[in-house]
Amino acid sequence: MHMRPTLNWVPDGDLPPGSSDWEPVADALARGGVLVLSGAGLSTESGIPDYRGEGGSLSRHTPMTYQEFVSDPQARRRYWARSHLGWRVFGRARPNAGHRAVAAFARHGLVSGLITQNVDGLHQAAGSENVVELHGSLDRVICLTCDALGARGELARRLAEANPDFAPVAAGINPDGDADLTDEQVGDFHVVPCTVCGGVLKPDVVFFGEAVPPQRVERCRALVREADALLVLGSSLTVMSGLRFVRQAAQAEKPVLIVNRDPTRGDRQALTRVALPLGQVLTDVARRLGVRVDEAGS
Repeated sequence: MHMRPTLNWVPDGDLPPGSSDWEPVADALARGGVLVLSGAGLSTESGIPDYRGEGGSLSRHTPMTYQEFVSDPQARRRYWARSHLGWRVFGRARPNAGHRAVAAFARHGLVSGLITQNVDGLHQAAGSENVVELHGSLDRVICLTCDALGARGELARRLAEANPDFAPVAAGINPDGDADLTDEQVGDFHVVPCTVCGGVLKPDVVFFGEAVPPQRVERCRALVREADALLVLGSSLTVMSGLRFVRQAAQAEKPVLIVNRDPTRGDRQALTRVALPLGQVLTDVARRLGVRVDEAGS
């Protein structure tokens, strides 16, 4: 299954309306066994924008596709220039109340698993463990020739050394860490090769048009089978890579609950969609359940 987005999907008038009642979410978590599926909307309160929500970036930014990245050296130069700049923003991002609440629910035994479509590492920074990163993570890089893995921080150091005068101002940053730069700003940005074999380096994330590794998909399917309910946080479910788990849960007659301010492709399969800010909802739910959520994530 490819992570190619349905960019032209728009909600139709037949979708059920959003709700301001978060009690069903609290009730599901109180029973335990809830699998969480998170998307870019959960990280907006940490300063990382969403693609499709209010102020989303798809209107101005088409994410890099896998095919373009592997076939076009100029596209790779453009990507790494923009991503090198965007990485600095990701490096400064900190978990918000939503991330901390999810970690707290797990510590209290209310969450059975966590799948994230995000590549920002903020769930782990908040204290969540055993996170399935459906689309990978920006903090790793992989060589397309020899499969060697490396730390993104080390690559950032090498790119900075190779481009000492590179300091453009980006028009914006996107959820994939890709900054908005013009071709003129990219200029003759120097891309560095794999230190093991000299091959092409790629962030260890699933690009649009690239397949999610089958073993990762199966791990997620197993988590859905084992869960009693599925809680979707901050995802429009526009790409099939996340929507398929909603459909799997619904087909198994497991309740699906969504917290997302805008309509999603999963609304018809959901028991409810809470159309309120995520941090607010999860903090209120934690308070109702007597679950402590604090800055340290303890």
